[in-house]
Amino acid sequence: MAAPLELRCWGGGWGLPSVHSESLVVMAYAKFSGAPLKVNVIDNTWRGSRGDVPVLTTEDNIVSQPAKILNFLRKQKYNADYELSAKQGADTLAYIALLEEKLLPAVLHTFWVESDNYFTVTKPWFASRMPFPLSLILPGRMSKGALNRILLTRGEPPLYHLRDVEAQIYRDAKECLNLLSNRLGTSQFFFGDTPSTLDAYVFGFLAPLYKVCFPKVQLQEHLKQLSNLCRFCDDILNSYFRLSLGGISPAGQETVDANLQKLTQLVNKESNLIEKMDDNLRQSPQLPPRKLPTLKLTPAEEESNSSQRLSP
Repeated sequence: MAAPLELRCWGGGWGLPSVHSESLVVMAYAKFSGAPLKVNVIDNTWRGSRGDVPVLTTEDNIVSQPAKILNFLRKQKYNADYELSAKQGADTLAYIALLEEKLLPAVLHTFWVESDNYFTVTKPWFASRMPFPLSLILPGRMSKGALNRILLTRGEPPLYHLRDVEAQIYRDAKECLNLLSNRLGTSQFFFGDTPSTLDAYVFGFLAPLYKVCFPKVQLQEHLKQLSNLCRFCDDILNSYFRLSLGGISPAGQETVDANLQKLTQLVNKESNLIEKMDDNLRQSPQLPPRKLPTLKLTPAEEESNSSQRLSP
């Protein structure tokens, strides 16, 4: 029997199983390869100290970073690329490098650096899923990490200023999206009718950009003009992450229903206990109210008090 595989990752919203690109890459690859992952999304019981997710754990291993997790799954015989030729394998590595160099900086900027998006969408969403006091510390740390990652790859001369860096990364990202659109064409996936590692990476990077509702949508508007990439994301969501109208997977809906049932049972028990206490109070003997004795001052005390009130 294979060792259980547990993936710790950020959860979903806006119809996505995860709003975090790297988590989504791993989740998509697991679906494509048939890896039986048990997904545990981060909530306010999390005891991590950094945003280093996704993390895959087994009985003997702890693996982080999407590339390392995917390599580990391949060694466990969960391989989504077994039908690819050597050339297609080389193309996969080239396109992943292109995504990380040209598209990822703009995705990070859209989520974590663009101030309107960060303060109205990204920070509130992630903070709501972290325990206190991490909810006050970690989003800012993740934002700084994203900015440092952008500047590390794009902050060299002649792009000394952040404004110049921003303009360049969005130009690069739009070119990358155009290349991906041309490469996909009318095909269902990038290498035919079967999804592979490249499809997992493209889906992981594009789907949050496509679905999350941001106030600043510069790159999102460009993506939505490329209908085949939008159709690509929608097809994977519908085929591999079948969601209910409420945006919850069937397994997730079962968990919600079970928790709701437990909460209802608890409320009913509390209501019954309150009713019993109320009945006991009504049945207990009622004593007449006691009158408090009235304290009277002696004439000497009254005279003393009167003289105090009259003294200047």
